[in-house]
Amino acid sequence: MSRSWQALRALRLRFFGPGKELVGTDQFGNKYYRVPKHETRPGHVIPERRFVEPINRQAYQYEAGDFPTEWEAWIRKKRKNPPTIEEILKNESYKEEMKQKIKDISEKDKLLQAQGYKEGLVAEPAHTHIKGHASAPYYGKEEPSQDPTSTANTFQPGSWMPPSSDSSRNK
Repeated sequence: MSRSWQALRALRLRFFGPGKELVGTDQFGNKYYRVPKHETRPGHVIPERRFVEPINRQAYQYEAGDFPTEWEAWIRKKRKNPPTIEEILKNESYKEEMKQKIKDISEKDKLLQAQGYKEGLVAEPAHTHIKGHASAPYYGKEEPSQDPTSTANTFQPGSWMPPSSDSSRNK
């Protein structure tokens, strides 16, 4: 490389920093990059940056859970090294195994509960239906109807007068 190219490269690194490095991709095709820690001018150090380029999406459209948790942890610098595809697949199979175990245990629990109800060992839950809340203005009373009421047949123009209050009479 000639001296002029070396000088240009040094200037580019000084002003713009090093380019992004592809660290890996996940099973969905998202690409993960890092820009290493560098110094732009004497005494001004730029820390390492980590980011993702999602596949077929704008950066603002992704939601939590769209990326594997291992990569999320790496981006947020909770882990030092990027995850391997084997590690991600192992964790995915573990999650599926746990989901199946939870499903089996909940079914077994429902059967035991039904058996307890049948044998009278466990009291069945009371079926109460309370409408509203105790702090509601109509608690324990019939709530007013939401249907509109009309006085179109009995309306007389100018017949309605606003209720008078004591304060307006004193003036």
